Amino acid sequence: MTEKLRFPAEWESQAAILIAWPHADTDWADRLDQVEETYIALVSAITRFQPVLICVADDDLETYAEMRLRSNRVDMERVRFVTAAYDDTWLRDSGPITLNKADGSHRLLDFRFTGWGGKFQASLDDQLVGALFDAGVFADGSEREVIDFALEGGAIDTDGAGTLLTTWQCLNERHPDASREELTTRLAGWLQQERVLWLDHGYLEGDDTDAHVDTLVRFASPTSIVYQACDDTGDSHHAELQAMGRELEALRTVDGAPYTLFPLPWAQPVIDDGRRLAASYANYLILNGAVLMPAYGDVADDAARDVLAQAYPEREIVQVPCRSLIWQNGSLHCITMQLPAGVVAI
Repeated sequence: MTEKLRFPAEWESQAAILIAWPHADTDWADRLDQVEETYIALVSAITRFQPVLICVADDDLETYAEMRLRSNRVDMERVRFVTAAYDDTWLRDSGPITLNKADGSHRLLDFRFTGWGGKFQASLDDQLVGALFDAGVFADGSEREVIDFALEGGAIDTDGAGTLLTTWQCLNERHPDASREELTTRLAGWLQQERVLWLDHGYLEGDDTDAHVDTLVRFASPTSIVYQACDDTGDSHHAELQAMGRELEALRTVDGAPYTLFPLPWAQPVIDDGRRLAASYANYLILNGAVLMPAYGDVADDAARDVLAQAYPEREIVQVPCRSLIWQNGSLHCITMQLPAGVVAI
């Protein structure tokens, strides 16, 4: 008999959020002071609602991070540190993808992490799930499955009811010799999905993930979708994101109904040294009882908050300053990974 597994949606009950503290040997070195302030704000926000598990490179970094958090009055009762080596801090893509078993235990899927198709050094990041497993982070009965296939957590989103959402650009870039049918079969099998919905449009300038879905489109429920829209006809993204919006309008739920769509407002261009940065409001993080949303110091921040409040009416919407994160072309969701209820050893 095949073991029954389920890929839970992000809005389901969580044990903790997993992050990695930035340090001088990560790519944050040139702007470490700025990004540390974002991490402090993030941990402060998370611990209002649930625990956070922080990877640190060594004991000195743990001591330093704890000092910074305590000095900012973070609830340290909800903070746990674990020592592990990592190249950088994008744990959405290097962290575990967790499936729930029928008996209450969990399977941690450990896909290959290649630094987004070999763009960056990732050998330590690719070993992170194994390091966390060996460190005893996960509850008794948890099992790790190593899968020799490049897949990042930011490339997929599930409704928790058997539907997976992803982008063709990203998966085709990682696996150019695989057909859509083949990739559909593989993803559905590994992730226990009934169907895979592919998007052929959508991108952000400055994004080096090859159009991760978590920068563009997110399930808010099995019948609703939040997405990054662009209403500025003079912006280079307008035509592509409009085409993505039409794709979403054509999608149907498992019951054959159109999805309820929540378009997010468009932030003004953020330019750094002549390079446009990928400022997306779709890169938000769902917690127990809250949604943490990236804020960029833009006039659209509050409008994005209002849209998310409509999409998640029973959750508090909390803004976290993330302008420093997009310097490395990612945002709030990209640096975090939720760990479902029961998977963390207490």
